[in-house]
Amino acid sequence: MHPTFPAIRATAIAALCAAPLLAAAQVTLKPDNQWRYLLTAGANASTGNSKSAALNISGEAARVSTIDKWTFIGQSAYSRNDGETQTERYALGTQYTRDLTPTWFGFGSLDALRDKLANISLRSSVASGVGYHVLKNDRHSFDVSGGLGYSRDRYDEPTDVDGGLRDTYGRLELVLAEESNHKLTETTSLRQRLALFPNLRDTGEYRASFDTNVTVAMTKDMNLTAGLSWRYNSDPGVGTKSTDAMFITGVSFRFD
Repeated sequence: MHPTFPAIRATAIAALCAAPLLAAAQVTLKPDNQWRYLLTAGANASTGNSKSAALNISGEAARVSTIDKWTFIGQSAYSRNDGETQTERYALGTQYTRDLTPTWFGFGSLDALRDKLANISLRSSVASGVGYHVLKNDRHSFDVSGGLGYSRDRYDEPTDVDGGLRDTYGRLELVLAEESNHKLTETTSLRQRLALFPNLRDTGEYRASFDTNVTVAMTKDMNLTAGLSWRYNSDPGVGTKSTDAMFITGVSFRFD
């Protein structure tokens, strides 16, 4: 059976609502030890044969010096269609990175996530490790990193994970990632990041994420973004899909 138009529209609204959270334009990174901020916000609503509404807000802050970088990010997305919630997701995260040598660096991160439709009441994650600057100049950068982390999921409803019905599930994970940033022109930039999280408690299971986006500066303070986001969890729990993917658009404002 082919999907109805309201179902297609609901899916599109949910994707657009969550999109800016996953690939917002990057806050300005300038090694002068000053805090800088980025805000992305959007909303839409419709009424008539079908009623829908969507709201998303995200904020990012960063302080960069010649030897270290500290970033914070907060994200929220919510949408409803014909009285049914399509998206309800909130996330907070921070990461500190410090150069150990001109090419090697260490990092530590802390993240929290709530995703009601994915049955996640709270996912808390902490990680630490080292990385290597493969390429680093004014226009291009490419880093690879690896480390060890711990994630703990608390579920809204008990779910079958790792062979048992559980309210919570904690596990050690490897953290493997690569990330690059590219200034293509004076107004256009590209960034991408791929991360893998092999499960050390249940060997063979893993999480993965990939984000890429293009940012075009319209003015000094306003940017347009477009990109793609992909998430995978090999063992998300019974009744939850393993893969999520979406096309991304957004408008961001800088406060430098």
